[in-house]
Amino acid sequence: MGKFVVKTTASGIKFDLKAGNGEIIATSEVYSSEAACMNGIESVRNNCVGEIEDQTVEGFETVKHPKFEVYTDKAGEFRFRLKAKNGEIIATSEGYKAKASCLNGIESVKKNAPESPVEKID
Repeated sequence: MGKFVVKTTASGIKFDLKAGNGEIIATSEVYSSEAACMNGIESVRNNCVGEIEDQTVEGFETVKHPKFEVYTDKAGEFRFRLKAKNGEIIATSEGYKAKASCLNGIESVKKNAPESPVEKID
């Protein structure tokens, strides 16, 4: 079972969604308050049912929100971002060398986010 880990940073508060093995599978933006961060977690839970829009293929099909966007970064690694119904980015991934690993990360978010408990670290 995964978990959302909420922690304070120098500029605010953020969360990481961790898989059962402790690996970080998605990270939030930095929020100004704990309440906003908790709303972000709820948004991930509610929007992780979205389809996948694979922007790494030519002529990709646009998918409506909520959705996971798969793309390549400047370093040529595969990443995903979860966008809510309103189009806001609510979680992002690390860089993956293989597209299959990136897609596995999305599946892990879909599996872990709905039921994962929240743990606060100071």
